[in-house]
Amino acid sequence: MEPEEANKIAIKRSLVEDGEEQTESEQHKKIKLSETGISSNQSGTGKHTEIIEGGLQALPSRPNENNEKEDEEEIDNAAHEEDEEGDGDSFADMMKYSLVEQDVGITKFVSSHQGFSGILKERYSDFVVHEINKEGKIVVLDDLSVPADNEEPSEDIFSVLSAQDKQRLEDLQHFKNKEDSVAIEVVEDTKEKRTVIHQAVKSLFPGLETKTEEREGKKFIVAYHVAGKTALANPRKHSWPKSRGSYCHFVLYKENKDTMDAINVLSKYLRVKPNIFSYMGTKDKRAITVQEIAVVKITAQRLSHLNKCLMNFKLGNFSYKKYPLKLGELQGNHFTVVLRNITGSNEQVEQAMTSLRDIGFINYYGMQRFGTTAVPTYQVGKAILHNKWSEVIDLILKPRPGAERGYLVKCREEWAKTKDPEAALKKLPVKRCVEGQLLRGLAKYGMKNIALAFGMIPRNNRLMYIHSYQSYVWNKIASKRIEEYGLKAVPGDLVLKGVTAVPIEESDVEKHTIHDIVMPLPGFDVLYPKHTIGKAYEEMMATDGLDINNMKHKIRDYSLSGAYRKIIIRPQNVTWENLVYDDNKIPLVHTDVEKLEGIPLPESSKDGKYKALKMDFSLPPSTYATMAIREVLKMDTSIRNQTLLNTVWLR
Repeated sequence: MEPEEANKIAIKRSLVEDGEEQTESEQHKKIKLSETGISSNQSGTGKHTEIIEGGLQALPSRPNENNEKEDEEEIDNAAHEEDEEGDGDSFADMMKYSLVEQDVGITKFVSSHQGFSGILKERYSDFVVHEINKEGKIVVLDDLSVPADNEEPSEDIFSVLSAQDKQRLEDLQHFKNKEDSVAIEVVEDTKEKRTVIHQAVKSLFPGLETKTEEREGKKFIVAYHVAGKTALANPRKHSWPKSRGSYCHFVLYKENKDTMDAINVLSKYLRVKPNIFSYMGTKDKRAITVQEIAVVKITAQRLSHLNKCLMNFKLGNFSYKKYPLKLGELQGNHFTVVLRNITGSNEQVEQAMTSLRDIGFINYYGMQRFGTTAVPTYQVGKAILHNKWSEVIDLILKPRPGAERGYLVKCREEWAKTKDPEAALKKLPVKRCVEGQLLRGLAKYGMKNIALAFGMIPRNNRLMYIHSYQSYVWNKIASKRIEEYGLKAVPGDLVLKGVTAVPIEESDVEKHTIHDIVMPLPGFDVLYPKHTIGKAYEEMMATDGLDINNMKHKIRDYSLSGAYRKIIIRPQNVTWENLVYDDNKIPLVHTDVEKLEGIPLPESSKDGKYKALKMDFSLPPSTYATMAIREVLKMDTSIRNQTLLNTVWLR
């Protein structure tokens, strides 16, 4: 049921859900946020990311989260220049154009308790995610040791090459120089020294082979390509012991980086392609997350060495196996969330958390599924389904009000004025964003081949647009289902038998509860409910100009087969604790790294000024923790609503 005061609660929390925290000075400027397409918590789906370079420092126990900086200097510099030219619009003014929950069908609650306010993600360390692997075990980082292996090269490989040698070898590895080999003089000529240099080149620069040559009485180690450019992505088979599994599995602990950012950082420092890594699911940026990663033929020793030079990462729990990881193999994620400065009484908290544990929450797709600008991603998805490619281009590239980086604003203005993709592309300092990739496609294929140009955007990003439309429909119809029939199973609802959906017959209603009910994402291979909600699907999509009985597209990638999603999720392993504190900089969650290093949590005050709610719960894949938290607080999780309500944050 819906609380009467749900929209009157002033929620104090960071304005950007899974993005970057803005500094105090930026609050009074025109803050322009980069739109890279779509963000999602859904396991098994990719999202566009830029390569972010890790800092060359050891990982501190808890970095100063109040002084976070953008890691990509190129983007940061461009944004800074644009800030200087800003027109002074407030963040609140700009965010009034973005979506609120009602816009995407998120309108109902299932619990009856009175809502209360709290700060979510005031510090990214207040949001900790541990992956649940395919065996159902919560993944933790608790061992930094390297497995004993007689085949491992010595530690000297990391210091035997000079910085100049490493640069020359990297240029050779990536085919950046004109020479077809690099010669390294062996200054102290011993067999042991030559062996270490051979090992260093082969281990640190996959794709290169070495040989020893004598020139004018001096010994040189000569590095060269053994198998062309393909060797860069596929390290030499003959250099890996046959008795060892081809994949090194490890646990990755990361802070304030999403999974693809982390993979890009690791691949850069290992000098390999990102596609040799595999994982079971992507994790949020604005959080501390722990997950399993596998990499092809990179030793645990090399991976462990990264702990000495990367900030905000720790790698451990190494093992060698014969198989990679696959997207979607995980059983879910375990969340530890701290809500700070809560206003609810202990009794309210008890009621809210008991309801979450016993009943659960509506399995809505969260706000991050639909984008943060004035052009929702589901509108782009709908245009794709209609095969209206000019409209697709217009929606992605047209100027729009709201919060964006200045160079994106200039790019859009240039496109609107000239319709020249090359001219618009020149306004972008970084070309890897969705807009840049699309403009490159238009420059290459022209305006008469828009569908082909759109294909320049990575496949996962393209599919996320139409998945966003499916999610939009699902949210809207799920709210209607709760409104029509409440929290009970009724004849005509769908339940799964294996992977097949079947309607509930009148005689079987008592055998099922709301927790058994699934609803389809629209597609050509799903069954719809056999009551008024089935008709509601048809009517909603007809209003959007789509035929529910014809969801196949001319382009196979954009044909929607559909899927089923439970309408109510009941979290597992739900526990909670009321805390008090005086200083909002004091951490309230004990991280894996702190436990490894023997660093205790600061003692909490027994009579602190502020109250906090620490909650633990596990969720299956493709569900949104923010929707569970929404049910507890009874709040609108949209950036726009929180900005308008929380005027204190803007002062």
